[in-house]
Amino acid sequence: MENLRIPGPTPCPREVFQAMTRQMINHRGPEFGQILNGVTAKLKQLFQTEGDVFLLTASGTGGLEAAIVNTLSPGDKVLSVSIGVFGERFASIAEQFGAEVIPLGFEWGKAADADAVRRALQAEPKVKAVLVTHNETSTGVTNDLASISSVVKEFDKLLLVDAISSLGSINLPVDDWHCDVTVTGSQKGWMIPPGLAMVSVSQEAWLAHSKAKMPRFYWDFAQAKSYLERGQTPWTPAVSTVFALSVALEMMLSEGLPNIIARHTRVGKATREGIKSLGLSLFTEESHASNTVTAINSPDGLEVRKMLRILREEHQVVLAGGQQRLDGKIFRIGHLGWVTEDDIEVVISALKEVLPRAGHSNEGFSY
Repeated sequence: MENLRIPGPTPCPREVFQAMTRQMINHRGPEFGQILNGVTAKLKQLFQTEGDVFLLTASGTGGLEAAIVNTLSPGDKVLSVSIGVFGERFASIAEQFGAEVIPLGFEWGKAADADAVRRALQAEPKVKAVLVTHNETSTGVTNDLASISSVVKEFDKLLLVDAISSLGSINLPVDDWHCDVTVTGSQKGWMIPPGLAMVSVSQEAWLAHSKAKMPRFYWDFAQAKSYLERGQTPWTPAVSTVFALSVALEMMLSEGLPNIIARHTRVGKATREGIKSLGLSLFTEESHASNTVTAINSPDGLEVRKMLRILREEHQVVLAGGQQRLDGKIFRIGHLGWVTEDDIEVVISALKEVLPRAGHSNEGFSY
């Protein structure tokens, strides 16, 4: 079986696929309503929230768009805290809908600095919302969201969070950290295929929603809330993916959120240690290294594309390259969702064999 180790889509357990083979049911009927209500209740436990949680039939990017259009109006100032590709995407969405985006970018591979966020908010008192990526898969960095949130709320601003590759794998207590809209995606740590975005909405976000003027139709949270009260979604949902989510959430709650977080911590550490054992260096400072994706510097001489091809064709190990300005400069190992240390051991073993064939030579390490 292919060892798929990219930041998403991620592998799915057999039970999840079996759930997806169920025949279709009426998405306006009581059976689907029971499933949807159960899924929503379980998601609230894993989001660690008492607030509203909605399913959107979308990729994570659709969820980010929903966060923007439900809380903002054209001309609103937003502070974009960006540490990579997906932070920039979040800002681009806001800009596309007419927000005035104030960029606060950090060197790729570094985490955002909460004090810099504070200074930016002091300099721009009319900022309405702050956009933050909790876990940046393009660079393998996890931001200190608790510290950033504390600063954002010090200034009484909305906090819109891209948690697509963190929620369900890395600790993110939505209520304790005062996140107003938090977005995640099914194909990341949730062990199911792409097709669903899951979002939480705080009371402060609802207040912003009541005043927001950006155009919205498919993504309207008010519609999602109204229909959920009837055990439905406003628009036709990805029914099979909801079946899968129901099973995956049972598995996750059976394992327990603290155990899931601890497992990802162990797997992340095993990945980083394995990489260093091969004479490679991390792109990210270990103090902020992600436990769901590891970014590795490409040393001089290493042909990344060749390495990825050999891994895929001869070892059935699929890793990810770098994105945009990091193309050819790094490669990435995804380790979120349905993953154990044994899966990473297979990856490290395959890399050990392939690296010399792709141009990596380190006299201090024997392969």
